[in-house]
Amino acid sequence: MTKGPEPISVMILDREYQVTCTADERQSLLQAASVLDQQMREIRSSGRLMALERIAVLAALNLTDEKLKAEKIDIERKQIDERVKKLANRLEEAMAS
Repeated sequence: MTKGPEPISVMILDREYQVTCTADERQSLLQAASVLDQQMREIRSSGRLMALERIAVLAALNLTDEKLKAEKIDIERKQIDERVKKLANRLEEAMAS
């Protein structure tokens, strides 16, 4: 029998947060918290004093930008793969004629 969501503790910028997730999501959530913590620490270490909320928003913007760029690359890669397949098919057809 699988267990339902359970609370876990994550540390982000020296603060503890309780979040709930399933056992399957646990590792992914811990990794996400680690990436967010690192991003927020980099922003905080930029030297300017900022409120935690501002650091969090800037980190969210940075991570979202990275995600969107990665999605764009994936889309472009799929388009290239499709073009290569079409060219390969055309080449095979030409060679068969």
